[in-house]
Amino acid sequence: MEFCDECGSMMKADDGLWVCGSCGNKQPKDPDASFVITEDQEETEVVDVSDAEDRGLPRTEVVCRECGNDSAYWYMQQIRSADESETRFFICTECEHRWREDDN
Repeated sequence: MEFCDECGSMMKADDGLWVCGSCGNKQPKDPDASFVITEDQEETEVVDVSDAEDRGLPRTEVVCRECGNDSAYWYMQQIRSADESETRFFICTECEHRWREDDN
């Protein structure tokens, strides 16, 4: 299983690439790695952030690295094992750039 470095969504295998269905990010696959192709994600695993404002996502003050805007929507999701902290995801209110922040 591979997760997108940009937005944290689960990526899908497409020929020699991992492709993110959420933000379109592409990463090369390790040709020596093995993986299992599964059916679509379960509904509970998918976070729909299209139209973030209409979905009632909270806003916070954080600077977007893409456009310098100082406001973003945010949400948290458990993407690693249950004994690790959740990951915070941000969506710029201006340019809609997406990024994540992990506790390390």
